[in-house]
Amino acid sequence: MESTFDVIVAGLGAMGSATAFHLASRGLRVLGLDRLEPPHCLGSSHGQTRIIREAYFEHPAYVPLVQRAYELWAELQERSGESLLLLTGGLMIGPESGVLFPGALRSAQTHRLPHEVLSSDDVVRRFPALRPESTQKAVWEPRAGVLFPERCVARHLQAARDCGDVLRTGEAVTKWEPDGAGVRVETSGGAYRSGALVVAAGAWAQSLFPTWRLPFTVERQTLFWFEAARRAELFQRERCPIHLWETPEGEFFYGFPDLGDGVKLACHHGGPPTTPETVSREVTAADESAMRRLARRFIPDAEGRTRSATVCLYTNTPDSHFWLDHHPDHPQVWIASPCSGHGFKFASVIGEIMADAATGRRSPFDLSLFRARAVAPSCANPLGARR
Repeated sequence: MESTFDVIVAGLGAMGSATAFHLASRGLRVLGLDRLEPPHCLGSSHGQTRIIREAYFEHPAYVPLVQRAYELWAELQERSGESLLLLTGGLMIGPESGVLFPGALRSAQTHRLPHEVLSSDDVVRRFPALRPESTQKAVWEPRAGVLFPERCVARHLQAARDCGDVLRTGEAVTKWEPDGAGVRVETSGGAYRSGALVVAAGAWAQSLFPTWRLPFTVERQTLFWFEAARRAELFQRERCPIHLWETPEGEFFYGFPDLGDGVKLACHHGGPPTTPETVSREVTAADESAMRRLARRFIPDAEGRTRSATVCLYTNTPDSHFWLDHHPDHPQVWIASPCSGHGFKFASVIGEIMADAATGRRSPFDLSLFRARAVAPSCANPLGARR
């Protein structure tokens, strides 16, 4: 006989593991499914560190969500007894005519967040490892910092199990279909029924909606850890915050202090389109050369020996905003967010939001920015116009 659950969650990475936990914490019978064994390094929820930031340049509507995310990460950290969140402060560096600096400043001013505006000279004096150019300015925010993604996913999964979730990894969802007001889900290991389905499959999401032309694209990104070439002490977290950059030419990249594995640097967008089945997971000399070009220009002391590198996937929407909505014909089926490369920090609160959605509760947040939509030219990808 087919097992029956209140909610099935397809995909147990950042968003799915959090959703499964929040559902189970409410006493619901939950089945979590994943084709792989999360946390793993084949999707979008890995890479040792992820940025969390409050003065959100993408849109002020994200700020209340990330503020709740901070609270939920702190609760999960206390529950697990493991360090998941580390505050370092953060710099959003870019030209006044760009997207990053004015966007971060707008969010900081709209929500009256603690912040400072720094000139390029101010940045060099306070953080001498970083070398912005004269046309760049920075928003400094004290609450920015680092999340440890593999730990976060593992701790959400363990908390979900502790609350009674049934989690089946190595079991891919192959098909779903409406079953009255509920859903029937087929997998590589069997079939199940539930009142609702939350799809949090990231780069694999499109394969679960073959008749719904979702406008998602998957993008290959590379992450690097460099040994400092000089003045390694400048990259310690006491002297180097997280930093997100927009160059005068419109390229985006970001970096972290050295937390023991090297100085992590990565480009933000601009990678080639791919699929999770066909992506090249070999980091090439061309990948490294592109990253070193930016490091040499803006963080020259970081450009030492390459200690390690890896590939990750962005699943992008046309306007780079999240996608949190139900199927247009089946309101019991939800998508928990292709996040366009900036979603991990929100996983804790997206889990809570999707638990509300799947159980018919009204969210306290304004989610209108994240509903299924036809993207007008005026809503074009905020990172795409100048790349």
